[in-house]
Amino acid sequence: MTIELFWQFLVYAWWATELYIAVSTRTRRGSGMVKDRGTMALMWVAIVGSVTASEFIRRMEPANLFANSAWPGIAAAALMIFGLSLRWVAVLSLGKAFSANVAIRDTQTVYQSGVYRIVRHPSYSALLLIFLAVALHTRNLLAAAVVLLLPTAALLFRIHVEEIALNEAFCDEYAKYSQSTKRLIPGIY
Repeated sequence: MTIELFWQFLVYAWWATELYIAVSTRTRRGSGMVKDRGTMALMWVAIVGSVTASEFIRRMEPANLFANSAWPGIAAAALMIFGLSLRWVAVLSLGKAFSANVAIRDTQTVYQSGVYRIVRHPSYSALLLIFLAVALHTRNLLAAAVVLLLPTAALLFRIHVEEIALNEAFCDEYAKYSQSTKRLIPGIY
């Protein structure tokens, strides 16, 4: 199996898992306070649009980043595997409290164990790793910028919306948790 074929497998696995998460974990209005403000749709549009655009650019423009090196393909695959693994650990850690849309369920609490001790939004940290993997795989500066900037901007807006909802629902408990952990990158942000 070539690294390119393996990469395609990883990308299809990513899309399949994202569809599964979107369908199986979405909170309906009757089972919790939905505070999404359209961020789920925004995320899908930003991710699908930017990945599609970056792939188009990659195919139309010659590689201008690490063009003759083998390591970007290997590094992209490794980042994708790590990102997918972290995403699933984050989702499975929350269990029924995880929701594809921004919502607070009646039985939900502030979860602070496992990867949630390190950052407040590990599933989003995982998505950033996945975006970075896709950007590295393009080997094109413009394509990399497209796949990094648009979804990251949508992700940051979603985090803003989610943190407002969590602060409203859990007040002092979430404020204390926020002071002891960073949002996405341990020790940095």
